[in-house]
Amino acid sequence: MKLDRIIQLIRFLVLFFLLSQGIRLNAQQDGRSKFLVVFKDKSSGYFNHQEYFDKYAIERRIKHKLPSYDYTDLPVNENYINEIIRLSDSVKMVSRWFNAVVCYANETSIVKIEQLPFVSKIELLNRTGRIAIDDPGISFKKLSSDQKKLLSYQTSRMGSEEFSKNNIDGSGVRIAIFDAGFPGADRNSAFDHINSRGRIIKTYDFVKKKENVFEHNTHGTMVLSCIAGMVDSFNIGMATGSEFLLARTENAKVEPFSEEENWLAAAEWADKNGADIINSSLGYTFHRYFSNQMDGKTSLVARAANIAASKGILVINSAGNEGSANWHCVGTPADADSVLSVGAINPSTNLHTSFSSFGPTADKRLKPNVSSVGHVIAAQEIGFNSTQGTSFSSPLTAGFAACAMQLNKSLTNMELFREIEKSADLYPYFDYAHGYGVPQAAYFFEKELKNIEPTFDLVKENDFLFLIIRDQYLPVSNVSKNKFEVINPYQIRTFSKADYFYYHLENEKKILDNYYVLEVAEKIVLKLSLADYKIGQTLRFHYKKYTLSYAI
Repeated sequence: MKLDRIIQLIRFLVLFFLLSQGIRLNAQQDGRSKFLVVFKDKSSGYFNHQEYFDKYAIERRIKHKLPSYDYTDLPVNENYINEIIRLSDSVKMVSRWFNAVVCYANETSIVKIEQLPFVSKIELLNRTGRIAIDDPGISFKKLSSDQKKLLSYQTSRMGSEEFSKNNIDGSGVRIAIFDAGFPGADRNSAFDHINSRGRIIKTYDFVKKKENVFEHNTHGTMVLSCIAGMVDSFNIGMATGSEFLLARTENAKVEPFSEEENWLAAAEWADKNGADIINSSLGYTFHRYFSNQMDGKTSLVARAANIAASKGILVINSAGNEGSANWHCVGTPADADSVLSVGAINPSTNLHTSFSSFGPTADKRLKPNVSSVGHVIAAQEIGFNSTQGTSFSSPLTAGFAACAMQLNKSLTNMELFREIEKSADLYPYFDYAHGYGVPQAAYFFEKELKNIEPTFDLVKENDFLFLIIRDQYLPVSNVSKNKFEVINPYQIRTFSKADYFYYHLENEKKILDNYYVLEVAEKIVLKLSLADYKIGQTLRFHYKKYTLSYAI
């Protein structure tokens, strides 16, 4: 057994033991554990929502036909908070949405807190974890010709030129970014167009409890650049006209579980300050959970993300970088039903890249929803770098979403969520590596639905199915001549021109049993024996925008 598998097994066994002991177990050597204490009710006093909320938050509620405020927006009862402060070691945060506080307490104190008449329930919070920082990449100050090609490709793969020629740049859209720090975002030239116009509206460091976020880890700086940065005449991301709320939520070295608490606090802050979109290039997996808990409703952060979506915010999250690791599947909050989860493709192949986490969720829902380029050029504190990770496919998609939102102001967040899925280049076909594929800007400019001409035919002979590419859709030249060439992981000479044929097998429960991608090299691309399948299954095929289903 490999060492990493042994380590993971040990972690799982330890976590299982801790969870099996219940909330009275002391999770730390200092005798303290961390708890989420949920209250039964709230104060019924006067709440001035117009004073509490930014005007953009109120406008978002009006657009989504939501009430000006609801129960989750009301403040937590101060008397309850004070009583927990008195009985516990300390209170770390207060959540309006959960009507709860996070506190440290020893076993004796938590027993007293449990017995309070206004306490509804208590959850033990696991304090192990780490930030999943992507490959830091190769730093540089000027773009080489190969890097310019990649920089152009990372947005053009989504059809960004359609937005550009129609003057769509995400203007009027406010985006919140949750990350590990933003050093250089206030001075790197990649953000001059943002800073000169004062479009970083608010910042807050939920780790240090202060406003300055322009320090610590550059991960957030790179993410921001993939949403809205510019270098020379190139857009690093598409939403160059948007406004931003920057939140530092990550603090892996000191107290890892606070990442999820900080995510929750940042989501409430983003809602209050009028965010239309949240980009979270963060994910929590085996250091904290079992894979069967990736069901979109178990983790604190997944529950928070779903509440944010219920407020009219489009939440976009990276699927995770565990595709080639033992964990394999999407992390949380990418598992949440109302989160647009983004996988990554490799420009060299135009297919799922090895590190990108796979779906489905533990309860067998489709994830990721869509994909985007995961090998990118991004801004650093000083200069730029070539890097990779779903941390960057997510903000590229967030920039795309901001442009689509600007163009379709009447759509609610979840309507836009579905439209982004429909815009993807594999839709209605899907699989657990690519989701519905890469979103395409052209979709949002099509006035009428177009009839898709068949690109292949399905022929049944005896007990066999033959999938035959139509002559006009065969590759123009020998596919072997269209192979990509990679000089190193960051300098890509050419991008894949191969033509791919996709197919999957769906069972009676609408869950995929298998899915495949074939490189088209000849007219008969696939021959299947019906004897290998059973009644109730569905085969679905996709090639060059055309999808065809065959029920067994």
